[in-house]
Amino acid sequence: MSVAFSGVKNAGRRIANRVVAPPKWHKIDAKGQVVGRLAVDISRVLMGKHKPTYLPHIDSGDNVVVVNARHIDMTGKKMDQKLYRWHTGYVGGLKEENIKTTMDKKPEEVLRRAVNGMLPKNRLRKHRQRKLRIFPDEEEQHIAQTHGPTAAPYFPRVQRPVTRESDHNK
Repeated sequence: MSVAFSGVKNAGRRIANRVVAPPKWHKIDAKGQVVGRLAVDISRVLMGKHKPTYLPHIDSGDNVVVVNARHIDMTGKKMDQKLYRWHTGYVGGLKEENIKTTMDKKPEEVLRRAVNGMLPKNRLRKHRQRKLRIFPDEEEQHIAQTHGPTAAPYFPRVQRPVTRESDHNK
């Protein structure tokens, strides 16, 4: 430990003449969560809006590790009806895929796209996207980092029961 720090360990970093708190790691369990509501909370943490030192032009957000992305829920009929569309760049190259197929191939991609759509479209977007790690199951590769609480105080939303199409037909 250096004498220059005078006993204060990891007090923060200075960006644009402001002291910004050091980034923390948050682990979130996505099992049974609704995609859009979870994406809102994740994007708030990535932007740093949960901190009192938030500034829109400074990337002061935290790192987020999401596990169990395979077990997220959708409201309504989105699993069958929502489509992801993209163009390959070739003539007649408009491709589309519904969420059910995407969940079978890459379940973490659905949550990543939802969070990506909720981040502001500016120069900090790529930096904030790199702070998000999504894993389809329980196992994760970031065990060495000390994770913050899973049920953080800035996730005040009450869990509502998800109604599926099969529940309406009964």
